Amino acid sequence: MAVVEIEGVPLHLAHPDEIPVHWVGQDEVMRHLLAAWLVVDSKDVPMNPRLIGKPGVGKTTLAFTAAKRLGRDVYIMQATVDTRPEDLLVTPVIEGEGRLRYVASPLVTAMLRGGVVILDEGNRMSEKSWASLAPLLDTRRYVESIVAGVKIKAHPHFRFVATLNDDASTFDLPEYIHSRLQPQILIDFPERDEEYQILRENLPFGEERILQYVTDMLQQAHAADERYTVRDGINIARFAMKLRGLATDQVQELKALETAILETLGEEAMRYVPRLRP
Repeated sequence: MAVVEIEGVPLHLAHPDEIPVHWVGQDEVMRHLLAAWLVVDSKDVPMNPRLIGKPGVGKTTLAFTAAKRLGRDVYIMQATVDTRPEDLLVTPVIEGEGRLRYVASPLVTAMLRGGVVILDEGNRMSEKSWASLAPLLDTRRYVESIVAGVKIKAHPHFRFVATLNDDASTFDLPEYIHSRLQPQILIDFPERDEEYQILRENLPFGEERILQYVTDMLQQAHAADERYTVRDGINIARFAMKLRGLATDQVQELKALETAILETLGEEAMRYVPRLRP
């Protein structure tokens, strides 16, 4: 684990994340995110965009892919209702002989290394935790760790993005944070061709008939404003292929998709799929 000294305090840094994802389609939202991070003058600073959408529409995938296009290391920090300010910044850990070791969060590590941090599902976090990030999200671009007693300034290449779920299980953002997390980039359901390509990207081994069927099912659900996403579609297609692998006759093979949809999304999802016949 790498160590950086700040104001005489050694900080042990986190490791960057590597996830096997690739953004497919919706080039406009990618362009908006990259534009928000752009610096156009020596007196300019990058913006701190938020990606808003239903769970499973690919917000984290978009952010990760955008960061990799810039050639930066990516650090993902999962926000929860239990996230504390020290979790976001620096955590003290007791090691041998009662000594304290200060461990930098993925966010602080990205600040020091000039990487990109993705604060995932940020609106699950309390106002107290958001308050600790306020100076980072304006022109000051620093945080203060009360635990370690240090002020940490962001590297010029540091970039921040938050993903926010559009559902009822989240907190409202404090007004002073709302104004700092701009622009607001909406990630909507993809068009049919894009949705099929996402399924194909994630399931390159997928059977064509299954992928087309799942794409049609998802598009019908989107038209009815259901919250089913391509993530659900990936799980349905994977499970259907696994069920087919154990099928003993044609009828079981044909029912694999129906079973996968039923056991992934429940009975209510069956209204969006045609009944399969042998």
